[in-house]
Amino acid sequence: MTKTQAVLRIKKLREVIEHERYLYHVLDKQTMPEAALDKLKHELYTLEQSFPELITPDSPTQRVGGAPLKGFKKVPRAAPMLSIEDVFSDEELQDWEDRNQKLVASGTHFVYYAEIKMDGLAVSLEYENGVLARGSTRGDGKIGENVTQNLKTIDAIPLRLKESSVHEVDEFLKHYGRGLDARAFRSLCAKPVSLEARGECFMSKKTFEELNRVALKNGEEAFANPRNAAAGSIRQLDSSVMRARKLDFYAYALVTNLGQVTHEQEHEIMKFFGLKVNPLCRVCKNLKEVSVYRDEIMKKREKLPYWTDGVVVNVHDESLFNRLGVVGKTSRAMIAYKFPAEQGVTKIKMVHWQMGRTGALTPVATMEPVQLAGSTVTHATLHNPDEIERLGLKIGDTVVVEKAGDIIPKVIQVLIKLRTGHEKHIEVPAVCPLCHSRIERRKITAGKKQEDSSAIYCSNQRCFGQEKEKIIHFVSKKAFDMDGLGEKIVEQLIEEGLIRTPADLFILKEDNLKDLERFAEKSAENLVQSIEKSKHTTLPRFIFALGIPHVGEETALDLSRAFGTLEKLSNTTREELNALPNLGPVISKSLYEYFHEVEHKKLIEELLDRGVVIEKFLAPKKGSFDGKTFVLTGELAGFTRESASEKIRALGGHVAGSVSAQTDYVVAGEKAGSKLAKAQKLGVKIIHEEAFKHLLAGR
Repeated sequence: MTKTQAVLRIKKLREVIEHERYLYHVLDKQTMPEAALDKLKHELYTLEQSFPELITPDSPTQRVGGAPLKGFKKVPRAAPMLSIEDVFSDEELQDWEDRNQKLVASGTHFVYYAEIKMDGLAVSLEYENGVLARGSTRGDGKIGENVTQNLKTIDAIPLRLKESSVHEVDEFLKHYGRGLDARAFRSLCAKPVSLEARGECFMSKKTFEELNRVALKNGEEAFANPRNAAAGSIRQLDSSVMRARKLDFYAYALVTNLGQVTHEQEHEIMKFFGLKVNPLCRVCKNLKEVSVYRDEIMKKREKLPYWTDGVVVNVHDESLFNRLGVVGKTSRAMIAYKFPAEQGVTKIKMVHWQMGRTGALTPVATMEPVQLAGSTVTHATLHNPDEIERLGLKIGDTVVVEKAGDIIPKVIQVLIKLRTGHEKHIEVPAVCPLCHSRIERRKITAGKKQEDSSAIYCSNQRCFGQEKEKIIHFVSKKAFDMDGLGEKIVEQLIEEGLIRTPADLFILKEDNLKDLERFAEKSAENLVQSIEKSKHTTLPRFIFALGIPHVGEETALDLSRAFGTLEKLSNTTREELNALPNLGPVISKSLYEYFHEVEHKKLIEELLDRGVVIEKFLAPKKGSFDGKTFVLTGELAGFTRESASEKIRALGGHVAGSVSAQTDYVVAGEKAGSKLAKAQKLGVKIIHEEAFKHLLAGR
């Protein structure tokens, strides 16, 4: 990039970032996700590092927070509230330590204090003679906003610091007083103390969901995220509104020097005086332990009652912390180790329409590669034409994409302010791109009304694309597991008129195949043998293979447990399906309709007539693998990944895709990869194939 190009790009980035920061910090509104803003800030920072002569004092990279609101009095502070630098990998974390190592004596060993990074609003609490005298927001770091009356409505914030007896002081010193001047601390506690503490005001998941539910019910605008909800609550001029919002608070820093020598001791002192601190903090002897802590919190964050996007890592020793000092607006002695981004920013290159086995045509975006949740992503679902219209999406747009768990990434926002004017409209097809039949919207039931579907469908029930997708699903590893039947072969067999439904596979002969392109005599023989071998299957696999809308692997297993046989399942009533605990109304309706359609009844009848045998389903023995979580890694000699998973599930166990502190066993085969290393790091029990076989046998 030339300097001229950099000047233009920097100007554009600053305008967008500053506007978003103003909306976010001053007006408590958000039009761009935090991950998108972080990406733009990182781009701006990188450009300014490449062209340092273009850095100006008013650049967003040189500021902290936003200007105070005019409705609150300004509060100047003696010690500024600093921002925290972010890192996203172990390598970046190590770079941070290496930089600090150069600033201290050779051989200095760093111990760390790690805590959860809350998604709320930072505040300062000043106590004079034990009484809360002033509470303020961050503001621009040096001047905050006086929100004392609002903070007083938070039950977690004490209006008066806790006073302790001589015995309680002695007990505290006994357990947490290492390095403290005991005499000075006793003297301090003999009278009401004055101190400044800082912490995070936040809203719990439960409160946030209820707040938005009520807002929508009343026709009001919902909050975009809990941070905005907390900030908007604290800045209410009417403190009764704030009280109704039920905010919480965790203290994380003691600004006043009360003799504390470590960060952990700092937390214990705040707790001793009645301030609430997060119990999930941890002393880490090195960066390896920090990484383990961060991974543990990342795995359990869905179960936490509040939102978090990472952990804050502090140099544990207070004197070392202070000695490292400040660079710009950030402290050298602390860093935020963020979780892998579940949101990212990229550009739409093109959109194609993907046929599903129900006939639905789903728009899928091809994007410039972006790192998302630890992997490189190049495609994202756009769901349906209505979603494209809602987003206002065009080809060439800069967008925010999101990925949660193993769900396919989706576009959640278009960054319209970054448009160049060269973006192109996305054409919705009028005819099926495969069979050229007309496109239609189907009638769906919404309560007692009939509405047009958001999805568009090919009107031809015999569409090549639908038939192909149904058969590809049927032969997949988690279904009938027919080795050698890939997408190209399925396409060829349909085009040659040899198959139209999955049942047609079971009447294929070698003579039908050996003269076809790609088939020699041996490969034809192998395919027929693979099909023959697949005839013996389990009830969960059979149900899954049918491709019933909304019925996945786990639901197929639940149905097998509930009914035991295909006959009982196919003859079940709506009432029986609705009574099952793990089925919602959508799945129940889908199942009932599937088994009562003539074409589907005919398919099942043909499958059974052509030799498919469903093994008797044996419900898992309670207590064998019940409640246990397994992770499979590497190659097992006696099992495929699918067969091993099936055996675990049949005994009541759960198979997870990644290792966490909650994993009970990692089954490691040959060429085991990163999952094995992760298990060793977390201390998860690792077993090899022989031990796994013994477990399956109940030994």
